[in-house]
Amino acid sequence: MNRSGISRFFTSFPWFLLSLPALLLVWRLAADRVDNPVLLPSPNLVAESALELFGDGSLVADIKASLQRVFTGFFIASTLAVPLALLMAYFLPLRQLFLPLVTILRPIPPIAWIPLAILWFGLGDKPSYFITALAAFFPIFLNAFAGGIDVQPRHVHAARFLGAGRWLMVRHIYLMSALPHVWTGLRIGLGQSWMAVVTAELIAAQSGLGYMIQANRINLETQHVLTGMIVIGMLGALMTTALGWCERFVLPWKFQRQ
Repeated sequence: MNRSGISRFFTSFPWFLLSLPALLLVWRLAADRVDNPVLLPSPNLVAESALELFGDGSLVADIKASLQRVFTGFFIASTLAVPLALLMAYFLPLRQLFLPLVTILRPIPPIAWIPLAILWFGLGDKPSYFITALAAFFPIFLNAFAGGIDVQPRHVHAARFLGAGRWLMVRHIYLMSALPHVWTGLRIGLGQSWMAVVTAELIAAQSGLGYMIQANRINLETQHVLTGMIVIGMLGALMTTALGWCERFVLPWKFQRQ
């Protein structure tokens, strides 16, 4: 971490230490005001719920199921979106052929695909893989495509002058030049995929954090519902932070200029 990153960390960390107790205090006061654990359980009740679910292993199993689905879908989306985006940025006929299709499909929210995913794949992991891959695909694709379009012409001309072929051009010029955009797309895509997997599990799965929330909502176990929501938020923040740390090793030159 460079000095700028260290400075930002130590500047924001005390505010985090202040905001968390403030949130818990407001939550406790609101719970006391409502005085109904079904509508709004207290922080103490949710903490007891978390210990109970961790203790019997059910929460750990649901976390593993959700992470498996989101990482599988994210991997599928990444391996499809990045090469397709760079090829479309390089080959004009391919861009003219597929870009209108992308423009039509992109605005459709992943949740709208759930009925078709159930019809095509049934219940279980496969529809969740499809929904998470779909949610991650378009942010990754659009950012990678933007990076490919923004490749500096002088880099292309220099590579051609040195005798680079088409595939070498895509791999070494377009990919490396677009890598900052690609990484931005990966970060956004992972967040979208994480949100989508929870949505898919609410409807099309029998395990995972989304399924856990839905099952406990039906049973009016609101403290378990809030436990699942908090775990979802914490894991999402952790994944975003981990990608930020990885970015410093993948794109070291980006942070050397800061």
